[in-house]
This record gives sequence, C-alpha cells and structure tokens, in this order.
Amino acid sequence: MNKKGANIYEIQADICKVLASPIRIAIINALKDGEKTVSELVAILNSHKANVSQHLSIMKGKGILNSRRDGLNVFYSIANPKIILACNLMREVLNEILTERGRIAREDLWLDT
Repeated sequence: MNKKGANIYEIQADICKVLASPIRIAIINALKDGEKTVSELVAILNSHKANVSQHLSIMKGKGILNSRRDGLNVFYSIANPKIILACNLMREVLNEILTERGRIAREDLWLDT
C-alpha cells in the first residue's frame, strides 16, 4: 500500500472510530430529521449536557456535524446526508447478521432434538 492510500485509510478508520460510540450513533439518529439544539438532544438521549456536548464537539471536529448559533442556542445538524445512509446501511447489515445467526441457532436446536 502506498503512502497516499494509507492516508485515506487512516482518515476512514478515524471516522469509523468516531462512529463506534453508541451515543454518537444515537445523536446521528436524533438529527436525521433535522437540526436540534443541545438541550433537545440532551432530552432525547436522556443524558447529561456535558456528556452530549463533548460528543457533539468531537463529531463536529471530524466533520460529521455542523453547528450554527442563534442567540443563546447552538443548533447541530448532519454535515453530509450520506452519514445517515452509512449508519442505516450498517444497521441493515447488523439485522442480516442477527437474522442469520438466529436461523443457524434454530437449525442447531432442531438438530439437537
């Protein structure tokens, strides 16, 4: 792998690491229908403001989220709609894996009887 290719893989891995947090995936899910304030996200996620703010800052820093200030409120939104598509695709893959594992488990149980 050449140096140029390694850089893109490192960046991709870095984004995947950011998305490897359940609360960050929940934030993306909460923002899929439009922007929300930090307070709205805290209520939706049933989490502490400091914790949500920390995750929002990391996600914004990696280019996953945008923010805009309106008076005292900061509104967050998804920077690129493909992020939502990527999360939805991973959820579909997970559902297929779990379905297949369930099918195999049922077959194993059937064979054991």
